[in-house]
Amino acid sequence: MEYPNFVAHYYDVVYDKVLSGADKQFYLKQILQVRGPVLEIGVGTGRFFTEALSAGANIYGIDISQSMIDVLKKKIDRKYHDRVSVQDMVNMKLDKRFHLILAAFRVLSHITQPDDQVAALNKVYDHLEPGGIFIFDLYVPSLKMLLEGLTEQVDFEGEYQGKPLKRVISMHADLIDQISYVTMTFILGEGGNEKTETWSFPMRFYFRYEIEHLVHRSELTLKHIYGDFSGKDLVPDSREFVVVCSRE
Repeated sequence: MEYPNFVAHYYDVVYDKVLSGADKQFYLKQILQVRGPVLEIGVGTGRFFTEALSAGANIYGIDISQSMIDVLKKKIDRKYHDRVSVQDMVNMKLDKRFHLILAAFRVLSHITQPDDQVAALNKVYDHLEPGGIFIFDLYVPSLKMLLEGLTEQVDFEGEYQGKPLKRVISMHADLIDQISYVTMTFILGEGGNEKTETWSFPMRFYFRYEIEHLVHRSELTLKHIYGDFSGKDLVPDSREFVVVCSRE
């Protein structure tokens, strides 16, 4: 899914505030304890990548969005530009295998069709070393939110390049096809000089046993599904699926 240029430019400002940082700590720990090469799928603007690279990790990244990769390349030395590329997880092709592959922050939610989901998992399998690990996360759906939707909820207020920036979110769900249709409106400026830009996109939501069956359909082996980034088991109020798979 291609991210509009304005979303790529606002991305770091918004998500530095919106996200708790628990996922970043978790993934950086996984990356930095691996001796071999690591691949981050959905590398985006480099929220994990830049810090891992600075810490000496042998890390590579792909993203389907050219606009996100363009922002990332501005953050890293030109000698590292060949470590990142624009590729789709469903048909990615790299010339190496990895000890660890990550797909953080709901990457699989952007793959809406079951056949593509299985194909993506099998591409991960193809790019893992034997014994290699694949970790991805998805959100646990809120049944209340799926039924009621969201209407113009402000979820971010901050500043971008000295101007006030606000993000407003709306969402409605298709319960049969398990798709949430999300609209994000970004409002930059104030006092009659606002610039408003809108982006709408679908996100697939998953349930626990669906994830298990999906992995079992692929070549990967499911090791565990945790309920948060601290390694706790799933419980009724868990908000995260943190899924660990391997190439046996």
